[in-house]
Amino acid sequence: MKINLKDLTEKIENEDYIQDLETVKYADISKSKTKLRTYAEKMVKEVVAALKHDSLIQTQLAVAGQRPATFALEVDIINLPYSNYKKISNFFEEGEEYPVNVYFETRSDYINVSKFRIDQLATEEEILADPDKYTELLVDAIIEKLQVIREYKKSDSKDEKKTATKTEKKTKK
Repeated sequence: MKINLKDLTEKIENEDYIQDLETVKYADISKSKTKLRTYAEKMVKEVVAALKHDSLIQTQLAVAGQRPATFALEVDIINLPYSNYKKISNFFEEGEEYPVNVYFETRSDYINVSKFRIDQLATEEEILADPDKYTELLVDAIIEKLQVIREYKKSDSKDEKKTATKTEKKTKK
């Protein structure tokens, strides 16, 4: 599937794309890779079906719990989330058609300072040729991001200032 900038931005602006959202409890997937694989498989199948019908898609898995996160797959021409679609024109020319890729997004207050991460999961050709492989890659990516979220420590600027002040005092002695 190739799409030009005008069609892409119009579809995103008008929400003319397939949307799906599943919500699960953290406890339901944290102890069972099999359950997580079921959700990942559904997300990949939806992406494959959308690509076969030349449609854009955003499929999301929201994980509820103490440290909530939302994982999404989006079909796009650039690694920008649909929510930032107005910026796409800064990177592409009007009138040309561009191939789409599948991007894996993570949103969480506990992923990094920006609370967002996006990575390319596959090209259109790759995911259509071997959906099972990309289901496994998605499972691994979600597990990896859940680990980061579990271990993430928000920086407290007051603590950083105290540490810096103590260090300055020690070095002055």
